[in-house]
Amino acid sequence: MPFMKGIAPIRRTVQYLQSGKLSLKDRVQVFSVHYNRLGENHQGARDFVFWNLPQVQYQNPQVQVVTFKNMTPTPFIRCYLDSGDDVLIDVDNKSKEEIESHLKLVICKSDELLAKEAIAQEKKDNEANFGYGCQRHCICEMPGQVPCSAVCPLPNHMRGKLRFATD
Repeated sequence: MPFMKGIAPIRRTVQYLQSGKLSLKDRVQVFSVHYNRLGENHQGARDFVFWNLPQVQYQNPQVQVVTFKNMTPTPFIRCYLDSGDDVLIDVDNKSKEEIESHLKLVICKSDELLAKEAIAQEKKDNEANFGYGCQRHCICEMPGQVPCSAVCPLPNHMRGKLRFATD
């Protein structure tokens, strides 16, 4: 598999990307990280960019994520809001975990809000949903769909196992 090559290929798996805890507030438009490649006080910012930035990008597709390398003496994170304001977060001499917990407190959605959004997304009364616990038991109950195969068998040309059979 080509995506499993390179340094720490686990970062490119969907399971790892979905496990991110940083879901930014809707007001955040741009998330920028400023750090240097060398220096002890930049180690936490480097680790955050390496391990957590792909998760931030995956969890927040509407947010532009930018990194600036070797342009600042001290590492920091700047978030530009939709009101035109910006939030400046100092990450000098902080570890990756400290940066993550501070960002969760300052610019991320609360756990209660995330739970409410998950419930709202999972609405069961959508007409397109079918199966156990929904309005329709089978997709054949929708107008314009193929009749239920339990009632009326499909023609042979529409059945996969008989499509290439020779008679």
